[in-house]
Amino acid sequence: MSEQQLSVTELGSAGPRVVFLHGLFGQGKNFQTIARGLEPEWRSLLVDLPDHGDSPWTEHVDYPAMADEVERAVRARLAEGEKVHVVGHSMGGKVAMLLALRHPELVDHLVIVDIAPAAGGSTGEFEHLLGALAGLDLATLGSRAEADAALAGPITNPTVRGFLLQNLRRTEDGGWRWRANLELLRAELDAVAGFPDVDGASFDGPVLWVAGARSDYVRPEHVEPMRALFPRTRQLTVKDSGHWVHSEQPEVFTQALRVFLAAD
Repeated sequence: MSEQQLSVTELGSAGPRVVFLHGLFGQGKNFQTIARGLEPEWRSLLVDLPDHGDSPWTEHVDYPAMADEVERAVRARLAEGEKVHVVGHSMGGKVAMLLALRHPELVDHLVIVDIAPAAGGSTGEFEHLLGALAGLDLATLGSRAEADAALAGPITNPTVRGFLLQNLRRTEDGGWRWRANLELLRAELDAVAGFPDVDGASFDGPVLWVAGARSDYVRPEHVEPMRALFPRTRQLTVKDSGHWVHSEQPEVFTQALRVFLAAD
């Protein structure tokens, strides 16, 4: 991993800290609405994970290394002995799990959103999305609207296009570049979809495991391995929600966080 620390945005001025870890193609600011909804009782650290947002790019997708990078960036902002609550969605949920397992002294409450501690699931959708983005000719691109129009064929859902196009940034010379390391993510999708061996580790703090009712990322066969790693897990399934629970049902999600984080 890079010697440069991860990009972290701090919101709020008082209360315990909540660390938010986004999913694939995301950025820390994806959780800004949720973080604002936790004020003034909690303050937040919105992390750009490696190869995303304003954080450094790497040579490999490595979940334990990502967790250690998050630990380093977060601990640099804390008083000695201070703990944080951690919320991770999808890929960020896997990083959050590894963070709690590798650095349990840092984590108070843990929230895992629509992901399980397991390898598997089809990478076909993500491979398609990455291929579509890679096919966009940035050298001749005139505007973000042109990019949206060019992607409308392969990516028909306008909400998904809008989310992905948040990764498109103007360069100082007026050109365009991707904020996410698309080439690496495409080459190592199997690693993104995987989950490392944790050698019998476990985390005995309170865990809220949130799933979207219309998503299949959390399945019955995942319950046993989840509880083996996190014995104090309670499950919550959010109605009328798919994989992006926090953006599809923000009020329900924020209220669930408020109740869980305030509990002993």
